[in-house]
Amino acid sequence: MTIHQHLLLIMQDPQIEKRLKSAKRLATLLDGVWTIPFTKWRFGVDALLGLLPIAGDLIGAVLGLSIVWHAQQLKAPLNVKLKMLLNILLDLVLGLVPVIGDIADMFFRKNLRNAALLEDWINQQTVTRPS
Repeated sequence: MTIHQHLLLIMQDPQIEKRLKSAKRLATLLDGVWTIPFTKWRFGVDALLGLLPIAGDLIGAVLGLSIVWHAQQLKAPLNVKLKMLLNILLDLVLGLVPVIGDIADMFFRKNLRNAALLEDWINQQTVTRPS
């Protein structure tokens, strides 16, 4: 049993589920809470914040760090957290470019990606509880 599996075993399942649910809820709010009528395109608060030059992108990045914080609280490995931080950094850099940054906010969806990374890592932790 790895240290990560042991730590997840120590945590109660409701705590893991609660953190994952919170991370997914935040990701949806930031990246896909609204649908553009007559399309499959979704956008969230992050895309709206991205319309504010520089400050909006910085606020979006800080909000995105909340999902990384959930990963930290669940003791996710460094490589998962680094991928999450890279997604945030890439979105921040793209967001600083006028127009391209606004389009990137609609399609890159760093927060949904990061929530998926966290969920994938949790699902990989196949801990069998003793009977």
